[in-house]
Amino acid sequence: MVPERVKRNAYARSYAQLYFWRTHDQKEIDLIEDKDGHLSAFEFKWNERQKTRMPTSFAQTYPNSDFNVINKENFWPFLS
Repeated sequence: MVPERVKRNAYARSYAQLYFWRTHDQKEIDLIEDKDGHLSAFEFKWNERQKTRMPTSFAQTYPNSDFNVINKENFWPFLS
């Protein structure tokens, strides 16, 4: 899904910087978009019932960031 998001950003002329985030104790976030100094975190889970939350260390370090879970119910808006 990340390559499709890269294409979407290019077509929309959105020049967000993209990152992957992981700690030494293996907490991770699949995609971080940094656009104009605002961070949006995206975690990809195909099963919409699977519980997912922002890692505490990320939330404490970046308190003004957004956290979004992308699943099969909401991936089209993420890509459009």
